[in-house]
Amino acid sequence: MDRTDVVAEPSPAIGDGVREVEMAAPADDGIALAGTLTLPAGPGPHPAMLFLPGSGRLDRDSNAGRLRMSLGRPLAEELARHGVASLRYDRRGVEATPGDWRAVGFLDNRADAAAALRALRARPEIRAAATGVVGHSEGAVHAAWLGAHERPAAVVLIAGYARPGRQALYWQAATLAGTLPRPARALLPILRRIAARQLSRLEASTTDVARIGGTRINARWWREQLAYDPSVDLAHVQAPVLAITGEKDLQVDPDDLARVERLVPGGAEVRRIADLTHLLRRDPGRPSLRSYPRLLRQPVDSDLLTYIARWTAARLR
Repeated sequence: MDRTDVVAEPSPAIGDGVREVEMAAPADDGIALAGTLTLPAGPGPHPAMLFLPGSGRLDRDSNAGRLRMSLGRPLAEELARHGVASLRYDRRGVEATPGDWRAVGFLDNRADAAAALRALRARPEIRAAATGVVGHSEGAVHAAWLGAHERPAAVVLIAGYARPGRQALYWQAATLAGTLPRPARALLPILRRIAARQLSRLEASTTDVARIGGTRINARWWREQLAYDPSVDLAHVQAPVLAITGEKDLQVDPDDLARVERLVPGGAEVRRIADLTHLLRRDPGRPSLRSYPRLLRQPVDSDLLTYIARWTAARLR
């Protein structure tokens, strides 16, 4: 397993021949997943990647209201520079895709990802045998499942966990607690008891949406996510795998890269990137949620995008 700064050579300039095409991927229940197909310059059919974002009310570019991660478009443009098409789409209940995002389950998101992959492969501009998946956070977990069940030609896991969802949540909670200001840490025992009670109520719920602590929660998504163990599917991925997690990720344990490397048959290429956060921006200081607003004013790390695009293009030839 490598710990690296991922320094890439300059990328070729994006040309006028790159096109964006609006398309709708039909989900299993007929819902139209509204998305953007980005096509590189030159004649097709092209190799392609399906992009899957993290959790929450995210659109095709990983944005949710004022929380602007802006990952989808820069990644699509970088892939296009390297001759790879891509599809990114709005989640159910977000932007141009109908539905109620709070009522959508974790397994619904997975099923929609599989439907989007099928729709991408069916496009005449795309070389079906050379399609892969790239996911960030929750999207990386779904990408691993697709890798085991839908036979993509390449799988890229960005900040994906490789342990049961409940364990991943506990790690995240403990790590975030350690970044709190010292005065606030005195309240941690109380906060832990409150969180434990609310988690028990959430897991005991039976509806798609539940009111927990006065807030409407996407309860089914939480129940399904907590119960899922991606290690089972990682052990059945036959495609080439690139797994990347930042050394300063507060939401996913970078040590899970070793699990991915061990679980994937034949091994995976893994990169633990210095100073990279879960937001895919670099932060030389002490990692903290309080730095997120500042980091989001910066673009996604360009060297990371170039590295992913070059790795992908080499595997989809």
